Amino acid sequence: MEASAVPKEKLLHMYRTMVKIRRFEETVRDLFFQGQIPGFVHVSIGEEAVPTGVCAALTNADYITTTHRGHGHMLAKGGELKPMMAEIFGRATGYCKGKGGSMHIVSYALGILGANGIVGAGIPIATGAALASSFRNNTAVAVSFFGDGASNEGTFHESLNLASLWRLPVIYVCQNNAYAEFTPTSESTSVKDIAVRGAAYAMPGVIVDGNDVLAVHEVMLTAVQRAKRGEGPTLIEAKTYRWEGHVVGEQAFVGEYRDAAEIEAAKQRCPIALFGRQLVATGFVETAELSRIEGEVQKDVEAAVAFAQSSPLPDIAEATRDVFAG
Repeated sequence: MEASAVPKEKLLHMYRTMVKIRRFEETVRDLFFQGQIPGFVHVSIGEEAVPTGVCAALTNADYITTTHRGHGHMLAKGGELKPMMAEIFGRATGYCKGKGGSMHIVSYALGILGANGIVGAGIPIATGAALASSFRNNTAVAVSFFGDGASNEGTFHESLNLASLWRLPVIYVCQNNAYAEFTPTSESTSVKDIAVRGAAYAMPGVIVDGNDVLAVHEVMLTAVQRAKRGEGPTLIEAKTYRWEGHVVGEQAFVGEYRDAAEIEAAKQRCPIALFGRQLVATGFVETAELSRIEGEVQKDVEAAVAFAQSSPLPDIAEATRDVFAG
């Protein structure tokens, strides 16, 4: 997809979303190292093009499920910075009143059915949402984001089988960042391309450059249109790379498992820089506009941090409220 084929307003919105994800994740990483954030956090620095390209093809009526590395998906689907940051800080003003934390943020109003700390657990939830959509005869589609490691889970195969059998309006988006936690995908997965697994379930399996936001957006638009026509699910494999470790602070308990040159090579294909150059090359977006967006996002992220820091902790009396399982 050429940038010139997309309205300027949408292009700039996508650029803002990518920058927002990057600045948010960098800030969360830094705050964790400062001891301000409880629990574990998993950031998606370097993978911003995938959630942005995918969610730009969705509406609030559509659903997503995400993973332990889900901040970017939340923001791309319309999540607001302040309640996002407050939730990560464990404050009462967060999306889940400070009880979900980094790995369990939900916003039903935005169609976000939840991040999930269990590998592959969001896949059947998205499949169920698509089944509900088909029963209701509406046009909502469901999207499941997951990593390459989750494609080896039983939930992946069971979900794809049923979704294809029942022609459900669901799109499976695998962010293949080359590592399942600390293990190279090549050492844990029997196939080179996860997209080929779609053939086993009679659905299209599409490989896309996960660093090219417009390429991701194009294949997503095709998958959404297919789902809305009642033609069933699509498996999209976005090849990308996470610049940071599996979890922030892993250096304290895990040795080096990636070559520095490999990480540096990935950074040379920064999805934000690539998109920025692409926009400027069109001639109707100027560098100054992109710089303005970057400055605005930085201020918004700083305001979100201040909001979270000044927000109250949940009251102890709220400990079991809104908890539905124990």
